[in-house]
Amino acid sequence: YTDHLRIELIREHLMTIEKAMKQIDELSAAEEINYNQLVRWIDTKEHHANLIQEIAEQYFMTQRVKPADPEDAEAYGKYITQLTLLHEMLIYAMKTKQSTDVSMVEKLHQTVDKFEKAYFSPEELEHQHEHEGHSH
Repeated sequence: YTDHLRIELIREHLMTIEKAMKQIDELSAAEEINYNQLVRWIDTKEHHANLIQEIAEQYFMTQRVKPADPEDAEAYGKYITQLTLLHEMLIYAMKTKQSTDVSMVEKLHQTVDKFEKAYFSPEELEHQHEHEGHSH
């Protein structure tokens, strides 16, 4: 359950990052730039990107994803897939800090979706989406 919660938190951070990007673009385009607000939104964007990186690294990579024996092809394949997707998440989160390119948010969303499928069993996903009232 806490694993699902972490995934939802990442998605919430992504929504905040996207909102911040739009605010930064709007504020930057204004005739008179409100630098205080601009700095606040840049800080917000960076803060939420850091929180995503923290969940990927400190929670999933170090506590939840368990190393697998390379001799066990299926388990090892799953392990490598999960690590690869977590690494991608870290990179896209970093890229959201560097610009207001919303396509990075979209790529991060897609990576989170892929990670969710690679991490949870189909039964867990099914149960979770019923629980949330989602229909994916």
